[in-house]
Amino acid sequence: MTTNVEVEKLALDLPEAERALLAARLLRSLPAILQEDDDGVAEALSRDSDFETNPSLGLSQEELNDQIERGRI
Repeated sequence: MTTNVEVEKLALDLPEAERALLAARLLRSLPAILQEDDDGVAEALSRDSDFETNPSLGLSQEELNDQIERGRI
C-alpha cells in the first residue's frame, strides 16, 4: 500500500504544470469550506463585533507588515 509520504514525494517530482493540475483535481475533490447561505457575511460581522469589543485582537498595519516580513526571512 502506498503511503501519503510516498504519494507526496511522487507528486513533488512531477513537473510544475502536472503538479498544478493534480492540485486542482485534489482541491475539487474536497467539499467547499464555506457553505454558508450568506457567503460568510455573518462570520465577518461577528469578527467585526469581536474586534470592536476588544481592539487588542487586531493588528496595526505596521504590525501586520512586520509579521509578513518576518515570515519571508
